[in-house]
Amino acid sequence: MSWVRILGMSVLLYYAGTAFALEVAGVPLEERIRLEPTGSELVLNGAGIRNKFFFKVYVGALYLPERASEPEKIFDMPGPKRIAMHFLYKEVDEAKLKETWNKGFDDNTSREERAALGPRLEAFSDMFKTVHRGDVIRLDYVPGEGTHVWLNDNLQGTIPGADFNRALLKLWLGDSPGDRALKEAMLGAPKTRGW
Repeated sequence: MSWVRILGMSVLLYYAGTAFALEVAGVPLEERIRLEPTGSELVLNGAGIRNKFFFKVYVGALYLPERASEPEKIFDMPGPKRIAMHFLYKEVDEAKLKETWNKGFDDNTSREERAALGPRLEAFSDMFKTVHRGDVIRLDYVPGEGTHVWLNDNLQGTIPGADFNRALLKLWLGDSPGDRALKEAMLGAPKTRGW
């Protein structure tokens, strides 16, 4: 067997072991991930594109301990969770991000819920700066610690509370999500992913 053929087979085996579940708008998404620092394994529940008018803003992906298609089951599911946002648009400025977060919380939580979350909502929106194409925001919920907010590989901070993470998940999976097609895609509906 020639060395070229051996090299080719080695590369093929390497990529076969990476186990990408799918590719959305050119973004490869792994089928399973390990959440640091717990080492918990999460599975890709679903992914799709967040569209605004005619623009593709980001690829959103939801990772859970096990697949689920009902929002309430996901909200109540014990264990860690991840929402990943892979930005496609050239730039989303800080003010627009904060406006989007605030509108999402207003549209998907009650006044009582927002009162209970209090300054945590403001602390969360203050963690974000302008993002650019290729940036990745990861929102990793770790029980007992809270929601770790990552921009690329830099930890921006942690917001405590399972109640905060539930409210955060509602921005994508609540009754008034920013993008209904993305909601359906994150819930694993293959016909609405819009790839």
